[in-house]
Amino acid sequence: MDVHFPTSSILSIVLQALLLSSSYGSLEPYDLLYNNAVDAFYRSDYKDVVRYMEGALSSYAEVRQTKVRCRLRCQDQHPFDSVSMDLQFFDVVLRRSNCQNECIEEKVGTQSMHKVSEDVNQDFQRRIPYNYLQLAYQKLKQLDKAAAAAHTYFQANPEHVEMDQNLEQYKALEGSDQDHFVDREARPHQSSFSAGVKLYDSADYKGAIALFEEALQEYYRADVECRALCQGPQRFEEQDHVLYRYSLYELVSDHFTQALHCEHECVRDLSTRPGRLSPMENYLPLHYDYLQFAYFQMNMVEEAMECAKSYLLFHEGEEFMTENVEYYREAVGHDVKPREVRPWLHPKWHPIPYIVLNALPSSSVLVCVFVCVCTVGGPLVYDSVQLVQNSKALNGTQRVLLDDVISVDECAELTNLAHTVTMAGDGYRGKMSPHTPNERFEGATVLKTLQYGYEGRVPLRSARLFYDASERARRIIESYFLLNSTLHFSYTHLVCRTAITGQQDHRNDLSHPIHADNCLLDPEANECWKEPPAYTYRDYSALLYLNGDFEGGEFIFTEMDAKTVTAQVKPKCGRMVGFSSGGENPHGVRAVTRGQRCAVALWFTLDPLFRELERLQADEVMQALDNQSSQSQWDTSLNINPKDEL
Repeated sequence: MDVHFPTSSILSIVLQALLLSSSYGSLEPYDLLYNNAVDAFYRSDYKDVVRYMEGALSSYAEVRQTKVRCRLRCQDQHPFDSVSMDLQFFDVVLRRSNCQNECIEEKVGTQSMHKVSEDVNQDFQRRIPYNYLQLAYQKLKQLDKAAAAAHTYFQANPEHVEMDQNLEQYKALEGSDQDHFVDREARPHQSSFSAGVKLYDSADYKGAIALFEEALQEYYRADVECRALCQGPQRFEEQDHVLYRYSLYELVSDHFTQALHCEHECVRDLSTRPGRLSPMENYLPLHYDYLQFAYFQMNMVEEAMECAKSYLLFHEGEEFMTENVEYYREAVGHDVKPREVRPWLHPKWHPIPYIVLNALPSSSVLVCVFVCVCTVGGPLVYDSVQLVQNSKALNGTQRVLLDDVISVDECAELTNLAHTVTMAGDGYRGKMSPHTPNERFEGATVLKTLQYGYEGRVPLRSARLFYDASERARRIIESYFLLNSTLHFSYTHLVCRTAITGQQDHRNDLSHPIHADNCLLDPEANECWKEPPAYTYRDYSALLYLNGDFEGGEFIFTEMDAKTVTAQVKPKCGRMVGFSSGGENPHGVRAVTRGQRCAVALWFTLDPLFRELERLQADEVMQALDNQSSQSQWDTSLNINPKDEL
């Protein structure tokens, strides 16, 4: 049946719609602004780049905040608290949905205009707009804004070598100010926490308390916002939502399951720094740990007990904090309730080892932190090997210093081998100076050395010595650290560092910057992120030195801050330093200012899946040589592509 509407009625509806839409706000979509900015960049119209990109960033932030604000408002206006029947439930859902739509469109305009592709959203999350901005501001000679944009981008992309170089150039410019290098996307709760840790470490407990309390407030505010953003459309993993054929209740159930998963991920998101994949472990409870000790130092014992008991909400029964609570209770003479912590903020935490930060008077029974230092090692396997220093003497954990691992004659033979077989940049992706322009780096692998020995370019006896010495080192490390499973080679490298003549005056750099071998060291956060591009599978490391007739080149251990030296090792023939490869052992090498420093560098793994391929090939070559049948088994076409070392 045909239905006809009067023309006047249609015009009335259209007019009403136009009037209604004109009363709503209108925000230009950030993906459109972003595309305009990129187009302007390739036209070299840098003023338009700035105009459109700053507009895109502003629009992106406004859309996000509007969604948070409207969802929280409508959630309060239409709660599920009293819902007991199906119709009541769906009534609340529909009313909340309508409320959100009206609220959001009133501020930003039609929501369909702000449906943005996943690629664009990822660009904003990775802070790509700031890369364009820093280049545009640089061209416009607005170097303070260029520095801020570069710094903001680099915080989320710390592996970007070119941006790192740009930042160094900005810092070197006349008139450059530290205040220019601000993170425009800094998360308030993380900024306050990091600033609080710095004051805490400098014993400014009053200032630290203020910042940690501020960090907690900002954290809980950010948590609420994050959960509000989870109320939007959800992805249905491994399912095409358009072709979804399940019943209403299965659909509702799946949606809320995805929303709950999103909310759970907020805990991870809020404790993850920009540019990192892994969250800071124990992040939220750590606020209360810092606070309880800072309040104690300020003689505010009730507040200290309150924070200590709040910490125990996350780690019930934790021994050191339970002892603290007992001490505080005796001091004040009564009990104190913990602070109110939202029940959904109790994830399954994996606390990091506690490091002793402050020594208390001997008369105090308060134990703030706990650390286990292993000082006794296993047998050294070979009679000639001498223990020089253990972990305790080296001021750390899982460290050892040994002498006479190889003899003087063996050192000399391996040094001569290095002079013949090593090549500049070999093992460093072809870079002659991978860590400093003031030294030349040369290296070779076991397999390459054996190949040279087979071809008669070096004595085969010397090539076998390199193989045997590295195996000797592996057995010693495996035995001394009392490992219950086999330690496999991850990478073996004969390497020499040579000071470049004429470039040693007034050097203030390191031969090898402070780092850890299986994680990305973050001195500002006092963390080491076990994620790519770090070689996360490495478990133990060792350096077997071949000589000591050079200046500089001392091996150093530091604290997590990459500044405080905890131990120093002077290389000499036959000396070996071994240690676990994680963030507990940051280390580096002081500048070699004269002569050449040679060593066998070794990295080991407990995971057989990450055994060094070239080592396995070298094992086969050695077996073939022992069976005097290597000529038929050697593959001269091996493509050796050594890994870079961290």
